[in-house]
Amino acid sequence: MAAHLKKRVYEEFSKVVQVTHEEAPAKKLRLSKPSKSAALHVDLCKASSSTDALQYLLTFSRKPVEAESVEGVVRILLEHYYKETDSSVRLKIASLLGLLSKTPGFSPDCIVDDAINTLSSEKSHQVLAQLLDSLLVIGSQLPESPAVRLRLIEVAYKNLSDSSFGVRTKCLQLLGCLGLLEAPLGKDSDGPGPSLAMRDVQSIISDYFGDQDPRVRTAALKAMLQLHERGMKIHQIIYDQACRLLSDDYEQVRSAAVQMVWVLSQLYPESIVPIPSSNEEIRLVDDAFGKISHMVSDGSWMVRVQAAKTLGSMLQVSPHFLEQTLDKKLMSDLRRKRTAHERAKELFASGEFSSGRKWADDAPKEKLDTNTVNLIASGACGAFVHGLEDEMFEVRNAAVEALCQLARSSPSFAEKCLDFLVDMFNDEIEEVRLQSIHVLRQISTHITLREDQLDTVLAVLEDSSRDIREALHELLCFTNVSTKECIQLALLELLKNLNKYPTDRSSVWKCLKFLGSRHPTLVLPLVPELLSTHPYFDTPEPDMDDPAYIAVLVLVFNAATSCPTMPALFSDHTFRHYAYLRDSLSHLVPPLRLPGRKQVYGLDSVDCGSGSGSVESAQLFLQQSLNRVSTIQNLEAAGAPELLDLTIRDLQRLGELQTELAGAADFCATFLRCQLLLMKALQEKLWNISVPLILKQNITVTAAAQQVLDESYKLEFLYSGLENRQVATIHHVRLQAKALQLILAARTRHGLDSLISSCEKFLQDVESFQRLFLTELPHLQDSFVEKLLELLPRLSSCKPVEQVKILQTTLRQSGLLQLRLPEQIHRATATIIEPTGESDNPLRFTSGLVVALDIDATLEHVQDPQNSVKVQVLYPDGQSHVIHPKPADFRKPGPNRHRLITQVYLSHTAWTEPSQIEVRLLLAYSSSCSSRLGWTDAMDSLHPAEGTVEGTIPFSKHVKVFIMPKPARR
Repeated sequence: MAAHLKKRVYEEFSKVVQVTHEEAPAKKLRLSKPSKSAALHVDLCKASSSTDALQYLLTFSRKPVEAESVEGVVRILLEHYYKETDSSVRLKIASLLGLLSKTPGFSPDCIVDDAINTLSSEKSHQVLAQLLDSLLVIGSQLPESPAVRLRLIEVAYKNLSDSSFGVRTKCLQLLGCLGLLEAPLGKDSDGPGPSLAMRDVQSIISDYFGDQDPRVRTAALKAMLQLHERGMKIHQIIYDQACRLLSDDYEQVRSAAVQMVWVLSQLYPESIVPIPSSNEEIRLVDDAFGKISHMVSDGSWMVRVQAAKTLGSMLQVSPHFLEQTLDKKLMSDLRRKRTAHERAKELFASGEFSSGRKWADDAPKEKLDTNTVNLIASGACGAFVHGLEDEMFEVRNAAVEALCQLARSSPSFAEKCLDFLVDMFNDEIEEVRLQSIHVLRQISTHITLREDQLDTVLAVLEDSSRDIREALHELLCFTNVSTKECIQLALLELLKNLNKYPTDRSSVWKCLKFLGSRHPTLVLPLVPELLSTHPYFDTPEPDMDDPAYIAVLVLVFNAATSCPTMPALFSDHTFRHYAYLRDSLSHLVPPLRLPGRKQVYGLDSVDCGSGSGSVESAQLFLQQSLNRVSTIQNLEAAGAPELLDLTIRDLQRLGELQTELAGAADFCATFLRCQLLLMKALQEKLWNISVPLILKQNITVTAAAQQVLDESYKLEFLYSGLENRQVATIHHVRLQAKALQLILAARTRHGLDSLISSCEKFLQDVESFQRLFLTELPHLQDSFVEKLLELLPRLSSCKPVEQVKILQTTLRQSGLLQLRLPEQIHRATATIIEPTGESDNPLRFTSGLVVALDIDATLEHVQDPQNSVKVQVLYPDGQSHVIHPKPADFRKPGPNRHRLITQVYLSHTAWTEPSQIEVRLLLAYSSSCSSRLGWTDAMDSLHPAEGTVEGTIPFSKHVKVFIMPKPARR
């Protein structure tokens, strides 16, 4: 009995202790950060000299400062500012004021008065300029405070009369950035200058267009341009002042004046301005165009570049002014001539007739001063001719670009400048030649090449640069020629190009495809000669492996699309070759209506089926498929796997039939495949099995979870055009896969420590998801994440084993998310053009050495290819090499399109016989919880190695290449 009582006493005692432990309040730690202002004060007090103080300030400027500490730090700095006698230390303090005012979360309105007060006692011009610069930063941080901005403008106006150019420059910059746009300044100043009453910012700034220092004149022009960028309309009276500055002695002033004249010509294009020393008047935009054209002959090449670029944007200029830029001689329509009445009146006023005693006394008197009667300055004549003949390639490049912009808006001007652009194909700089080809391509709709011009253009095909040749092929695709001799000449030169550079094969074929489709009537008389046919005799059948013969067929077949009489000229073997090329090169050979041969080749039925309404019907089918899947209630619904499997098959077939919807259909199919894998992994029969079969079941489910993870990374990084809601849905699927992996890790009964760390990391992932996609949570109703967030307090406090049970139950009961497609979604794809993988001749090289393999690939819808695209080489022995191409190996021929032309170096030990290697392209990614959205705050609590997942995704078909490393000779 005593033993029993003793046991009960111990039980009660232990129970009381446990309750007391549970009710004990948790201790909270308060972390206090050391005050930055106190530390700075201590450092400055320790400084024994100005050099030490400057060193402390330099060290302090490299450290971040919290927003709540900025005001205290500023007080300490200003206190030391008034005590300091060395101007270099005061200069550094002044720069720190501007730097601290840009601290995120800090409003600098509390330090404005103190910063302004420092100006009154400052004697150093450098420190004064730096203080004004800091005030400019402070004013830029307070855009909603007009009172502060008005005070800063008054401060700038007071200091405009300073003797230092640096101070005047900063004052003008402050006026340009902070000047009020609504009303003129209305307060008087106490300075020596005139009052600010009834004077606006523009009149104040324009007073300094004639300052003695060129840097101040430049600052005044830039301040006026800054006002224009902020939305203020510049007064037209400034035009005359800006025109006078075009002849300034300093190139910075002339450069800013060119920009100022251009701005005014766009604001007042139709205003009438007088010509100096004349009664004539012209439009302001024409006058500005003539003055800027004159600047193309400026002594500074930087001014010439800017003038040439500016001319390209003046699209409202009159046609006769535009055409004068292509002729160095002054045209008659730009020279003022006296009328017949004026000449008769002058003769009558003289009172004399020709007596014959003086030689040519009755000849027309046209000897007039060119500067007073010309509507355009004589130096502006032939501005583009001067620009295209300039010694600096930057000026030539700018002139070519300006010609392009003007020619695109004026077809008549495009025809006149054609000869000049064609001549630029012979420029010594490759960049200029390439730019000229691109420009001619852009204006090709307005021009037709003559035979002599085409001859000059085709001469570029012998250029050693691949970029030049391919750009010229692109130009010929969209160019119109005038005669059949031009077609014959183009074909001959392209075949020479194909023979000299076999790697240009696909580009030449594509060029001839468009050349034939654009000129069917010119190709028709050449068909017997091109196909070597004879009306009476049979000719030998050409070799179908000859790329030159395929090029001729591509030209002829594309011309036959719009010329129904052309197939009558074909021989029998030409029809057989057509059938072969239609299957092997369907992107180059179009479907033809061949009379009497439909049953043989079936050329009409398949290719002409896509109408305008097929895309709309395909989009409707895609949406209906998604709506049908959205009826699935949860991952354990009966019949759900069969419905998902059927929908995935339909979407895959839809992507094959409709290339416009291939990206969207593929994205939906991949997403539904992830849901199907989760369904199969969470089936009841897989989890209610005997212990000996758990290992086999774990292997199956683990593979499914890993596959879902891999597919989620493909969904996020292989597709472009995703919205925030789609990214949230992808992360939701990834979170489900991680939960499944955590459940499997608990079932394998690893160490308790590893299970605890896995649970903690999973909870961190859930919290990160909540922070990143807070705005998308209302769209995730009845989802796995929504239920997890409801149970998050319970999950954070319970043991790991109980967490796993809750996760398993929640995962199996979670609903299927409905996928909403964005307007445009595209899949990143890559096509390897070279090597083709068709050659049986091995690439031989000595073992231990390297051999270069040329890679030519086309990339579609790849974001940042310079950092994400890699080349993988797989050897037969299992070795894998990943090569990162150089940024210079990527070209961008069009929007959302890139071209990769690079070399991969191969090396291996000796082999006994040739074998194949596999080459393919990979898309590298670096994924974190915030990588897609560009947010980093969510990852502050995670270690970089834990928060980031890096990997690669194959996004091209592999190409097999025969190689043969030979043993080295001894």
